[in-house]
Amino acid sequence: MEIRTLKVGRYVALENSAYKILSMSKSKPGKHGSAKARLELEDIFTGQKRSHVGTVTDSINIPMIEKGSAIITHMQGGEVHAMDNKTYATLILPPSSEFSLEPGGEIQWMEAMGRYKITRNH
Repeated sequence: MEIRTLKVGRYVALENSAYKILSMSKSKPGKHGSAKARLELEDIFTGQKRSHVGTVTDSINIPMIEKGSAIITHMQGGEVHAMDNKTYATLILPPSSEFSLEPGGEIQWMEAMGRYKITRNH
């Protein structure tokens, strides 16, 4: 997808990580080049911020992001085991320090590029 078609709040993939677009600014084409775009990004798994600059016609990858809800079955070691509410598949998720998680509780999860994250608990 071309950078010019992106919007704030969408996701992009750079260097094997998925990022959320926090802000975006575009400059007009100059005397010696094409229009540039500057993206301010935040890694959806680590929260680390970075910026990316490129021409508005550059291609950028868009990650496939899946979201769902699950019920925690148990916690073992440093992993949270949960059962997806739609497919009844077993998910093994990394623990989240943001939420207090207990077996039997319902959570919402997000998956992008083979990595999982707990986004909310109910």
